[in-house]
Amino acid sequence: MTAVSAPAPARQPRSRRRDPRDRRSLLLTALVWLGVAYFLLPLLWLTIASTKDNADLFTTFGFAFGDEFNFVTNLVDLFEFRDGAFWRWTLNTVIYAGVSAVGATALATAAGYAFAKFAFPGQRFIFGAVLGSIMIPATALALPTYLVFANLGLVNTPWAIIIPSIVSPFGVYLMRVYAADSVPDSLIEAARIDGASELRIFLSIGVRLMGPGMVTVFLFSLVGVWNNFFLPLIMLSSSDLYPLTVGLAQLNALSTGGGGSTAVFSTVITGSFISIVPLIVAFLYLQRYWQSGLAAGSTKE
Repeated sequence: MTAVSAPAPARQPRSRRRDPRDRRSLLLTALVWLGVAYFLLPLLWLTIASTKDNADLFTTFGFAFGDEFNFVTNLVDLFEFRDGAFWRWTLNTVIYAGVSAVGATALATAAGYAFAKFAFPGQRFIFGAVLGSIMIPATALALPTYLVFANLGLVNTPWAIIIPSIVSPFGVYLMRVYAADSVPDSLIEAARIDGASELRIFLSIGVRLMGPGMVTVFLFSLVGVWNNFFLPLIMLSSSDLYPLTVGLAQLNALSTGGGGSTAVFSTVITGSFISIVPLIVAFLYLQRYWQSGLAAGSTKE
């Protein structure tokens, strides 16, 4: 007789309990969307508000358009204010932010490379001082900086904004970390054996490999100087030297002062909207260098 095999047990229904990893994924997704809303909702409000006139700003819902589309009218009022003062403020901001960002990137790249690839007396102490300076608020240094520049005769000049902005302790720290990982010591030794000078190694090898980190420092410095308000406020007294932040604040004072007899709220909001457009363009243009830098180290031969 042949043994009759027992029937296979029926397959148990799959558990309907949710995987804990799915719960974590949902939580992280919700946090990401909250972050997106936190950053985009103010931008959306600013975009919509720039199309309203003064009356609609206070009588309509913030995320709803007004009765009339006044964006072009607001632009005309903005550009005609004080014979084109907005254009002067924009040019000043471009000069301050552009020169400062380039200078801060160059200085941070050179300093970060030196900290990462060279050993010299006092290296740890100096780098520790750089890290410590990151913790000091910029507002705490504003008054001492003003006193120093006043003694040098540089107050109310563009250099009063550019020179302090070139020094970026966080940029130095970031480039030190990036140079340590992105520039192989073996590649530097090979270049030294071939007779290349240290300056040539830095410019031909180090700078090229640290490109994505340099873009990061450049954008951080650009945004920081572009949005800086307190330093230009105490350093500059001439309205012809004002950046956009101080200039728009001066324009807003016309509405808030004197009981709002000169209502230019819509003009101020339109100016604020126009002022962030260059930053968005710069980010969209430079983000490809981040992507290429990340992809460069993702494969090995």
